[in-house]
Amino acid sequence: MIHTKPEMVVDEKSVIGECPLWHPLEKRVYWLDIGSGSIHRYDPEQKSHERVYQGIRVGGFTIQADGTLLLFMDRGAVGIWKNGELTFVIDEIPEERDTRFNDVIADPEGRVFCGTMPTKDRPGRLYRLDPNGNLTRILDGIEISNGMGFTVDRKQMYFTDSGKGEIYLFDYDQQCGEIDNRRLFLRAPRSEGVPDGMTVDAEGYVWSARWNGGCVVRYAPNGKEVLRIHFPAKKVSCVTFGGEDYMDIYVTTAGGDNREEEGSGAGALFSLNFDIQGLPEFFSRIQI
Repeated sequence: MIHTKPEMVVDEKSVIGECPLWHPLEKRVYWLDIGSGSIHRYDPEQKSHERVYQGIRVGGFTIQADGTLLLFMDRGAVGIWKNGELTFVIDEIPEERDTRFNDVIADPEGRVFCGTMPTKDRPGRLYRLDPNGNLTRILDGIEISNGMGFTVDRKQMYFTDSGKGEIYLFDYDQQCGEIDNRRLFLRAPRSEGVPDGMTVDAEGYVWSARWNGGCVVRYAPNGKEVLRIHFPAKKVSCVTFGGEDYMDIYVTTAGGDNREEEGSGAGALFSLNFDIQGLPEFFSRIQI
């Protein structure tokens, strides 16, 4: 059913609601509250919601090919969460002990591009975790590593640096996982909020959430804005597509601990439908 006005589907009041991701095997949408170290999921068929994880703070996650969750956490730790138990793939990254992972994305081959937050002493970084467990640092000097996505032909990758208010486009080699030839896709005016999480739809258009901008913006592949959706929350953090046909849009927000200033829907999970089809996110295939 088409509903172009955002509908609050879970009034969770998340402190930092983030990273919504549709689980096609379970037909539920998962998302994080980074602020409380929790993971939630919503069943749109039953209209039910539950918290399924509480523990080490998670900054991003992917869904593995077997349906388990791959968690990217504090101190650079990476773990597989299955049946309520956490098994570490990486205990920590020594250079990331004072920070945490932020947004992550699986690529078509099951690798994961995973960014970290800056520390007091240096900017953030972007890593690539390969299925065999090898971790490669591929970008330095990032103010805040954030939303990523792939073009429909899988030949290019989008990457967001929220600190600079910019989204870049890289050439992407699916065979080896390398990225290069960075160029600017768009720069958001500071007055309109900060580009945060993002996704790419089936037409190749980019959907970018605006932290402190209260909206999600849809851009054509040439960078031209074609749609702007406003939410009753200043901190709109991320957007994804889900549902059987990937026509439902799910959006996370933050600031649920201060709704008086952040908006009546701050921290909630929203859903809407514009009769625009999204694409399934790729499964990660990281081995223990």
